[in-house]
Amino acid sequence: MGASTPASWGWRVWNTLQLAYTVAWTAGCITLALLVLLASGGNRRIPLRMASRLWAPGLLSGAGAKLRVEGLERVDFTQPHVFVANHQSIIDICALFRALPVPLRFVIKQEIAKVPFIGRYARAMGMVFIERGHAREAAERLQGIVTIVRNGASLCAFPEGTRSRDGSVRPFKGGAFQVALQAGVPVVPIAISGSSAVLPASGFKVRPGTIRVRVGTPISTTNLHAGDRHTLARAAHAAVVALMR
Repeated sequence: MGASTPASWGWRVWNTLQLAYTVAWTAGCITLALLVLLASGGNRRIPLRMASRLWAPGLLSGAGAKLRVEGLERVDFTQPHVFVANHQSIIDICALFRALPVPLRFVIKQEIAKVPFIGRYARAMGMVFIERGHAREAAERLQGIVTIVRNGASLCAFPEGTRSRDGSVRPFKGGAFQVALQAGVPVVPIAISGSSAVLPASGFKVRPGTIRVRVGTPISTTNLHAGDRHTLARAAHAAVVALMR
């Protein structure tokens, strides 16, 4: 037991090459996006769409991942929304960038701001940083995106707060739902499956596979109040679990 086989060595070589490709491709795409942002005078729309049409497809193809998307017809993408999805893998971000036909601003952990290059890109693109364990501070930071969402931007969040390692959908935290309520925009539940088989939450073990993104029916925030965020979170959680089935 534990002896290496030609197959296991082959996967190790493959994953080493995958990691090198991922770093190089991401660095190149970020550099290009920042240059485009500078050339466009700070207009984020084109650089954000580059994440959808260049960076995400490149990483998905490089991983041997096929993307299957269902339910886009349920959403009016001419209007802003808050998209909420379950979270199994870091490649979920690629899947959502590619699946949703609008520029996205993600709610991401504060630690990402310290990652070289990626943190600078995230700040430049207007991503929303939250600090784990500081609910009040996180809520205050989320308020800053409300006006942007009202003005037409779409927000995307993983309200479980971390990646699931057993495939279950953990309870949703309320921050992103507070933004939806205050901005008066619908919440769109999204179920992602298959991503953990392509790239597990632990380690860097890439395997070819199919990632499915199922987009649910938008949940209206009309007639809801600021104190209803937990009710809204529970409704979105139930919708995601149903889509997973």
